[in-house]
Amino acid sequence: MEDLGMSFWNQKRVFVTGATGLLGSHMTAELLRRGADVVCLVRDWVPDSESVTSGSLSRCRLVRGDLEDYLLVLRALNEYEIDTIFHLGAQTIVGTASRSPLSTFEANIKGTWVLLEAARQMTRVERVLVASSDKAYGEHDRLPYTEDAALVGKYPYDVSKSCADLIALSYFHSFRLPVAVTRCGNLYGGGDLNFNRLVPGTIRSALRGEAPVIRSDGTFVRDYFYVRDAVQAYLALAERMPDDGFTGEAFNFGTETPLSVIAMATKVLEVMNQSALPLTILNQASNEIPKQYLDCTKARRRLGWEPRWTLEESLSDTVAWYREWMARGQRGLAATEQPAAVR
Repeated sequence: MEDLGMSFWNQKRVFVTGATGLLGSHMTAELLRRGADVVCLVRDWVPDSESVTSGSLSRCRLVRGDLEDYLLVLRALNEYEIDTIFHLGAQTIVGTASRSPLSTFEANIKGTWVLLEAARQMTRVERVLVASSDKAYGEHDRLPYTEDAALVGKYPYDVSKSCADLIALSYFHSFRLPVAVTRCGNLYGGGDLNFNRLVPGTIRSALRGEAPVIRSDGTFVRDYFYVRDAVQAYLALAERMPDDGFTGEAFNFGTETPLSVIAMATKVLEVMNQSALPLTILNQASNEIPKQYLDCTKARRRLGWEPRWTLEESLSDTVAWYREWMARGQRGLAATEQPAAVR
């Protein structure tokens, strides 16, 4: 299966948005490993991102600019003769969306329709994968979410994902653009520098010998999904496109083993042999849904996909990345810095 994947991607012309983010960094590295010709849209230069420090980004062609710039995106897709698009770029922080909904709507909603409209003009484009989220479902009494659940986001971040998701599928139904949508759980893994998120925030605090700080009451339940498993899920779906049954569809990806915030933070500390550290519970979270988790039956049955990494393996791998990152003395680790509050 992996040999087939390697040959499939060899010399494919792939456009990646969000290449300096957590998923984008790992996706870019894997595409390069498989021989793809990768073009990345980069807004901000993030020198301590995994894509930069690993050297992956230096092996890609770079287009500098914003997702919302239609003429820029159109030029990039045309001049680089793109056949595959991974639209991973977005404003991904719930708190940031609550503080600044306009910029979040611009990036997540307008950025999506700009990309899709540009792709619609390009006859060479064979597949477009749009990163949605389990947040796109909004809040439902019936759990876990299946792909036919309504998209009823209520808070700014959730609404931005609901809208982008609907717009993406609209481009398939209206214009037959070869689009598929992915709805993943909460991603974690080495390279996530948003320390207000649970896993990196807990790891950083523990490595400093500090008590991790939980913003919520700790009872929120989520799917926690390892980024390297997410990359394999995206590639498995992309390799089946533009075949019927995959294009114009949404797929849930996750572990189907939801955990509370406290349980996940506790597991991180166990893996780090730091179980004696207490958790500081702030109970200050707002605009977040208490329980969200996914049913991934569709991905298992249609794609033959399932996660490869156990929770213990993935957390051990993630902790090792942050240990090395801190040892390199990266920015943001000054002794005077305050502990990060995480979900």
